[in-house]
Amino acid sequence: MKNKKHFVVAIDGPASSGKSTIAKNAAKLLNCIYIDSGAMYRAVGLYVHQNEIDIQNEEQVKKSLPEISIKIQNQGDGTDNKIILNSKDVSKAIRQPKISQNASIVAKYGAVRQKLVQLQRKIANNKSVIMDGRDIGTVVFPHADFKFFIIASAQERAKRRWKELREKGEEKPLQEVLDELKWRDKTDSSRKIAPLKRPKDAIEIDTTALSIEEQTNLVCNYITKKTAVH
Repeated sequence: MKNKKHFVVAIDGPASSGKSTIAKNAAKLLNCIYIDSGAMYRAVGLYVHQNEIDIQNEEQVKKSLPEISIKIQNQGDGTDNKIILNSKDVSKAIRQPKISQNASIVAKYGAVRQKLVQLQRKIANNKSVIMDGRDIGTVVFPHADFKFFIIASAQERAKRRWKELREKGEEKPLQEVLDELKWRDKTDSSRKIAPLKRPKDAIEIDTTALSIEEQTNLVCNYITKKTAVH
């Protein structure tokens, strides 16, 4: 690894486990490109919603794919990438709870996954990247140089999500947030295509009782010990 110019880091885990925060922070510290794979599925979910396509109809969603163009504009510091859907910045629009649910539904469709996996692999050509999602280490980059699986208790994840929503001015009962997270966990883990599961060769990190700094340091310290990255 020390003589390798580029490397790929795959970070997987359930919703609100901390994987995206870790990936963003680690990308900044390691001078890598951060790729939010979940944002891509959200973009597809947003397009389906905006165009009143029956999201439960896999064939209709499949037919819409040629009309969908998704680009990630890296901001140069490992964070705050812009998600561009058909030439429009949808970075904020894709974070709506409804679109989050749509993302879990379209992620079950083979044609959607095929389109986005090809795009994700293309982005990683000749670049060091850190990508987080639910099937990065198992499907997108099965031969990634580093794999991490991030977990946290359902209660802790719900609290994080609830706090995030409040900071955005969105009030919602904690129990409702917990129920939504459990629904997403079940949907993501039980889908037939590329379900959420821990890669056999991934390092598992439980972030329940860890600060953001501690989470990030665990990942970065491991990578820097194995590479020439400083």
